[in-house]
Amino acid sequence: MRTKYQRVLLKLSGESLMGSQHYGIDTNKLEEYARQIAAIVNEGVQVGIVIGGGNIFRGLSGASKGFDRVKADQMGMLATVINSLALSSALQACACSNTVLTATNMYPIGEYFCKWRATRAMDKGQVAIMAGGTGNPFFTTDTGAALRAIEIEADVMLKGTRVDGVYTADPEKDPNAKKYDEITYQEVLNQGLKVMDLTATALCKENSMPIIVFDMDTPGNLEKVVRGENIGTLVY
Repeated sequence: MRTKYQRVLLKLSGESLMGSQHYGIDTNKLEEYARQIAAIVNEGVQVGIVIGGGNIFRGLSGASKGFDRVKADQMGMLATVINSLALSSALQACACSNTVLTATNMYPIGEYFCKWRATRAMDKGQVAIMAGGTGNPFFTTDTGAALRAIEIEADVMLKGTRVDGVYTADPEKDPNAKKYDEITYQEVLNQGLKVMDLTATALCKENSMPIIVFDMDTPGNLEKVVRGENIGTLVY
């Protein structure tokens, strides 16, 4: 089936991998995500992935509890590597070829990231899982995802979340919150909407990288997004 996008960067939060648990990785959720990713790869879509690490350790939270901020962020980066290896294993179980690339040199855990390694892997039909954030402290994995999306020249950045788009307020707390079908980067920044952090949003704005925020927890939604169906919220 024809897809709208040929190359995508999929951003997943670490918390999404917890599923119904309070910590760590829910293997059922992991396998469900792997099946969705394998399905779009089988349709010919080139896929790069960045995963957060909040289900294991969040640098900012660690710093608030007395950790040195740089070391806390480095711990958070390692958490993203753990999640990336878990997703790599789940994709392998779905017969979906993939490679893990890390922002700092961690061979043989993963290959050292560079644009050309990632794009070569995707050109071969492999999923490029890009771990370790930007490799620097004080940057979130949202910013890492925005950076990687721009580097690999993705057509779009897909932000898979637990909600079905961007709302005027948190829909889990405010029953009157209204969903946007589309919204500009500047409106996101002006209204302080928590689509991504400010650095990531500004980076996408400056490089004209569109973002689609959608509900990844509904099986089949990832396929619908890459086919161009009108679900989620487009940030442009």
